[in-house]
Amino acid sequence: MSDSKTATTVAPWKVLSSKYAYRDRWLALRSDTVELPNGHVLDPYHVIEQPDWVAALALTHDGKIVLVEEYRHGCGQTVVELPGGTADKPGEPTLETVKRELLEETGFAADEWHALGSFFTNAPRFTNRVHCFLALDARRQAAPKLDAGEVLVTHQVPFGDFVMDLRDGRRTLHGFQGGAMWLLALHAAKTGDPRLAALRL
Repeated sequence: MSDSKTATTVAPWKVLSSKYAYRDRWLALRSDTVELPNGHVLDPYHVIEQPDWVAALALTHDGKIVLVEEYRHGCGQTVVELPGGTADKPGEPTLETVKRELLEETGFAADEWHALGSFFTNAPRFTNRVHCFLALDARRQAAPKLDAGEVLVTHQVPFGDFVMDLRDGRRTLHGFQGGAMWLLALHAAKTGDPRLAALRL
């Protein structure tokens, strides 16, 4: 077996045709007819196009993580999650996007930011990636500036309690936000930053 870092052994699918069933500023549903490397044809194969997302892991000077509470209609529940969102305009740098989203959703800002990495949201069906950033010594700078379609409440939770709640199953994050926590744990192990000591096993 070959390591995917050093070589790829499976050829891409050949797209024979594509059509859109729906498209707006938030997402597009594309239906492809594709031929696999073994000659098998899949018709249709549905793909959801979305813009890239950002996620902010913002820690305050006194060791609390900044979270937002919001009703999520897809799961039919109110959830407490990491702040995040999408670019306001095409080409907006991801760091600028995450700073803006944190400020707009929570009123918090920070001077120290670290890019943790990115990953696919769901590679089989979705086209976008999530870009994750750590903000340290975050502070409240302004009142939140919410869109008309947002009803949010900001929470500050002691970071150690937040990590223990995740470990013990008392909190549930979106799958991609769990990925953000994994990248944060890798960053903590690499840097040894004492502000992230709660992540040490």
